[in-house]
Amino acid sequence: MGRIARAAIEIAEAEGLAAVSMQRVAGLLGVTKMALYRYVPGKTELVALMVETAIGETPPPDGSGCGWREQLSDWACRLVSVFEQHPWLLDATVGPRIMGPKELAWTEQALAALDGTGFSGAERLDAVLLLAGHVRGIVRQARAAGHAGNPEAQLIVTLGELVQAHNEDYPALTAALASATQHGGQDQGFEFGLQRILDGLGLLIAQRSN
Repeated sequence: MGRIARAAIEIAEAEGLAAVSMQRVAGLLGVTKMALYRYVPGKTELVALMVETAIGETPPPDGSGCGWREQLSDWACRLVSVFEQHPWLLDATVGPRIMGPKELAWTEQALAALDGTGFSGAERLDAVLLLAGHVRGIVRQARAAGHAGNPEAQLIVTLGELVQAHNEDYPALTAALASATQHGGQDQGFEFGLQRILDGLGLLIAQRSN
């Protein structure tokens, strides 16, 4: 099963998830398509196997006594890393599908980080989905921008000349782009959004504890 997953991942890494098929994987392994069906019933199960292999194990719980904020921040950063290493995961982890134990363990770890916060189970799940959505949005933007740059730098390049020619019509945008340029076009969207989400959760926790 490991060889099958790795072969499918090799195709997805090179050409994207849409290029993965039972026929392509069988050919890469040097077996017939029918032989592959003995181990994997179809593409749905194949993609689930790929996700499990790529996402990997969650690190063991940190025994250093980190609070919920540090735990969720670390979780989100590790999730970004996984998506950046395997961009096809963005397409493989949407909609109704088969979820394996490793992927479920990632969700379990994030939910467990909110123990003692006073959030209900539904609120914890909403918080984790909000974080995951932020991660996915940032990584998707970076993927669209390409490996040569980051989303913020690409925006500066794309809009720079146009806004300069019409700066009187877009004063706020002109000022924002000028500020970003002064900071070297460094993309801080992920960290800024992450901290604001955590700030909001922290504010709600504080309000309920009063």
